[in-house]
Amino acid sequence: MQFAAPSPLEYFASLVADDGSLNLLEAAISLAQDEQPDLDVQSVLAEVDALSLRLRRRLTPDTVPAERLRLLLQFFHGELGFAGNLNDYYAAENSYVHRVLVTRRGIPITLGVLLLELAEQAGLRASGVAFPGHFLVKVRMGLGEVVIDPFTGDELSTSRLDERLAVYRRASQWPADLDLPLEFFLRPAAPRQILARMLRNLREVHRAAGDMPRQLAVQHRLVCLLPDDPVERRERGGLLEQVGDMQAAADDFGVYLQQRADAADAEDIRSRLAALRRRPPQALQ
Repeated sequence: MQFAAPSPLEYFASLVADDGSLNLLEAAISLAQDEQPDLDVQSVLAEVDALSLRLRRRLTPDTVPAERLRLLLQFFHGELGFAGNLNDYYAAENSYVHRVLVTRRGIPITLGVLLLELAEQAGLRASGVAFPGHFLVKVRMGLGEVVIDPFTGDELSTSRLDERLAVYRRASQWPADLDLPLEFFLRPAAPRQILARMLRNLREVHRAAGDMPRQLAVQHRLVCLLPDDPVERRERGGLLEQVGDMQAAADDFGVYLQQRADAADAEDIRSRLAALRRRPPQALQ
């Protein structure tokens, strides 16, 4: 019996089904399969492994963490030339790991995912940081931590991080009473959180381009990744409504209202759901 290959979404679903076995790099690479269904994810993983091997050959068991980090950053940003894509920051390919490996240009989060993998294979204790407006990487050093900007390779002091946070607060007009300490924004991000941020970045790229099919493909992945998040179901419902898949849109709106009956937009969603249900039966097929 011959079995059909899984669809890109089915493959992604298998990768993110369980937190314990979730491989961040593999799942991140697979995001590009909506654009390139025949992308060989395993070959991209092998390419990263080859880079990691080159780095590990420069280390010995006695290489201390600080020296490991210095060699990692020199290798990644210096020798390999990875850097932020300043010329075309909002290009979709900046969110595709396999393209970042080719161009050596990306956005903070894709560069960060690669840096995290190389750091782990170099024996460093690194984690992603979902810092507001700019993904970061932090590396444990004894009793302290070093925070790295994967866009530039810079080590960020506490004062520079405070400055960045202040700029973001002003730009986003945070309420004056929302005065959380810097440490709150430097907490490690779980792989599922990192993938969600990657997908939301990509969704905004497609939204800005007015590309509804690609936006919907990303939203399907977000619902798959975060099945218990009613907001992502509401977002997908709105997209499905726009492309004319009325039954699926009604299903998503119904789930949202079951879980967020008192939400600020609940009345609007109820009205839209009622309108969908008033459609002739053939419109709901």
